[in-house]
Amino acid sequence: MSMRLIVSGGGTGGHIYPALALVETLLKKDPDAKVLYVGSFRGLEGGIVPKTGLAFKQLHVQGFSRSLSLTNFKTISLFIKAVKEAKKIIADFKPDIVLGTGGYVSGAVLYAAQRMHIPTVINEQNSIAGMTNKFLSRGADKIAISFPNAASQFPKDKVVMTGNPRGQQVAEKKSTFSLKDFSFKEKLPTVLIFGGSGGALAINQAVVDFAQRFAKQTQMQAIFVTGKKYFASVSEKLLNLDVHSTNLAVLPYLDNMDDVLPKIDLLVSRSGATTLAEITALGIPSILVPSPNVTANHQEKNARQLEEAGAAQVIVESELTSAKLYHDMTELLSDSAKLARMAAKAKSLGHPDAADRLYDLLLEVINEKQKH
Repeated sequence: MSMRLIVSGGGTGGHIYPALALVETLLKKDPDAKVLYVGSFRGLEGGIVPKTGLAFKQLHVQGFSRSLSLTNFKTISLFIKAVKEAKKIIADFKPDIVLGTGGYVSGAVLYAAQRMHIPTVINEQNSIAGMTNKFLSRGADKIAISFPNAASQFPKDKVVMTGNPRGQQVAEKKSTFSLKDFSFKEKLPTVLIFGGSGGALAINQAVVDFAQRFAKQTQMQAIFVTGKKYFASVSEKLLNLDVHSTNLAVLPYLDNMDDVLPKIDLLVSRSGATTLAEITALGIPSILVPSPNVTANHQEKNARQLEEAGAAQVIVESELTSAKLYHDMTELLSDSAKLARMAAKAKSLGHPDAADRLYDLLLEVINEKQKH
């Protein structure tokens, strides 16, 4: 019998891409499987999921305000309505199991499934568990985690270490990218500087401030991704500084990140769970600048786990200066032995079979439920 799966995750790429990576693995192993993705109207999933050809439905949900606010009454009323709609969707689709990868929409969908006695599995990608996943954990059958530190935040007997499915997707991809695409030299140590899909103002500013100095380097090169909204202002500043260099490529966005990552020697970036899943699966050293604007400071907690293992260096944003980033980055790029050690440490933390592990867990939960 082929699996019938409802998967729900929304809001940010960190909840969407792991879900899509798991679905890709499921459909490879079980081509007749039926999948329905349930997302929200507010999140990024509306622009991402339909392009994959998956069946897709949306619910109206919103997050809780942390202050005592009237909007929380609206949040609760939307949640109750979304649970009602989710129950209808579940009754129509008749899933064997429901997987939640995080975000408010998965709260409504998994809660509805739990009320209907349908098996549910949570995939928590961060080292600090999200509010939705904590709320759902009591009723969930299993909780698949990506960082060891997350285990203590859930009922012990339900926790399984699988890793983040996105890591496997990146590890298995055959890269067609060449550094020559940027008129770069193939053998020169290369850093990718990337502030997340929206860009990171603090990282951009630090790079602009050392760009002139970096342009004089002959033994290293950098791909600098600014984020679309910052690209024009960054380009203008670099022109004003008269930075025309052969070792610095400036781009607004990289839509082939999984192609580029295997060809770089060092990553400078935020420390979102998806990024860390990718670089540990591939074994890429990093300098991480955690975003301070996230729930429970989870990006710094994610980053520290890599730092403690010797896979990354962490610079918190309040201590980020152009001089510090330039020093750490150029020092690492000129030390191939240290880069190799960090790469090995990163790889030892990775889960290049995370999607397989999560697929096996879903099967196990379905089989367990069918026995009873």
